[in-house]
Amino acid sequence: MTHAQRLAAFINQAEYECISEAARRQLKIRVLDALGCAIGALGSPVTQAIRKQICEFGGAPLCTMFGGGRSAPDRAAFYNSALVRYLDFNDSYLAKNETCHPSDNLGAALAACEYARGTGKDFLTALAVAYQVQCRLSDVAPVRDKGFDHATQGAYAVAAGVAKALKLNRDQTANALAICGTAFNALRVTRTGALSNWKGLAYPNTAFCATHGAFLAMHGITGPLEVFEGNKGFMDAISGRFEIDWCQEDLERVTRTIVKRYNAEIHSQSALEGVLELRNRYGFQPPAIERIDIEIFDVAFKIIGGGEEGDKSIVRTKEEADHSLPYLIAAALLDGDVMPEQYSPQRIQRADVQKLLRNVHIKPAQDLSDRFPREMPCRIWVRLQDRAGFFIEKSDYEGFMTRPASWEQAIDKFERLSAPHTSPSLRRQIIGVMDTLEMKPVRELTDLLEPVATSTLTEDLQYGGT
Repeated sequence: MTHAQRLAAFINQAEYECISEAARRQLKIRVLDALGCAIGALGSPVTQAIRKQICEFGGAPLCTMFGGGRSAPDRAAFYNSALVRYLDFNDSYLAKNETCHPSDNLGAALAACEYARGTGKDFLTALAVAYQVQCRLSDVAPVRDKGFDHATQGAYAVAAGVAKALKLNRDQTANALAICGTAFNALRVTRTGALSNWKGLAYPNTAFCATHGAFLAMHGITGPLEVFEGNKGFMDAISGRFEIDWCQEDLERVTRTIVKRYNAEIHSQSALEGVLELRNRYGFQPPAIERIDIEIFDVAFKIIGGGEEGDKSIVRTKEEADHSLPYLIAAALLDGDVMPEQYSPQRIQRADVQKLLRNVHIKPAQDLSDRFPREMPCRIWVRLQDRAGFFIEKSDYEGFMTRPASWEQAIDKFERLSAPHTSPSLRRQIIGVMDTLEMKPVRELTDLLEPVATSTLTEDLQYGGT
């Protein structure tokens, strides 16, 4: 059997009953967290542009678009995934040499499950499969240092989740993996240098394309089954050799994913918690700050600290701001938090934050790098103009594996993000359905997601829409 066929066997055999109670609860927390992110992104210019294109192109009204209207499964997967991803506030998984956001798979799994008239159990199982595939490939087959993006492993994860939701057989599932793994290998330039809208759309595009690919496999289209180990396949061309014994895999990797406390790139979370603890403990004012020094693990330095992925002192857009640790630290000190409000163009361009971010100095430390990803360590020094100084060292943050987010914290975050676009009654209904989703058809959830915020959307999907 090829690697794709062994992986297909794992996907085919996965059942809801294989998921532990702890993992089931964490899946529900991740879904509620992602739905809060998605509802909070309704009406944003980038997602509106996608909605406008879908409206123009049309599509069979088979699956729910969050916020109103219906479209084909692949287009619903794209739009809903873009909503989940736009704020850059959804969950993450940290491997030693790769970082991904497994709830990026939600839009595709949900669309496929709705299309198949599945249950909440079907959806949670499909999502658990997607989480497991993406996280384990991130562990053993990282691609970042070879110039590829984590959406590359995501093609396999989306194919896996959609195939499970559609209840494809082993051969169809193997072909879905082969088609998607061959066709969608994304470049890391998406997240280096001057960042663009594509930073938030690379994975939603993979969700769109891989959902399409899985449906092709459902209709009998075949793909190269040696996609992993074959001549010029994934291992040969991109990842290098690796082994996963899929017969020994479970569906528990979701319990090792982490939830963001702050609306910021994942590797910044402990530093943000630390600098806010200093601010609150000592009560100093940002104008009095002369210098902020941060030592942090190498991955954070490379991606958001001014290392190999580009200068982080030039911040002009949301995409640049949420991947700039200097901006994030400055905004946190000035505003007392980092939430969607910190990414308005007016906030980004204001002189106070632009001045303070240039006083933030970041360098990697080997001892901290050695502790990652078991920990998210950093050391922070804040020095004032009167020479007073403050120090804190962090190893984690609230939402990390060592301090996992609770259901109550997930509700609080969902309420805060979705409140501008929903009524209290609708929020209670969504939370209630999520709490007992395994006992319901998935359509009970999607029916609640269609009417949110229709008044905030400038385009109405006339085909099959409301």
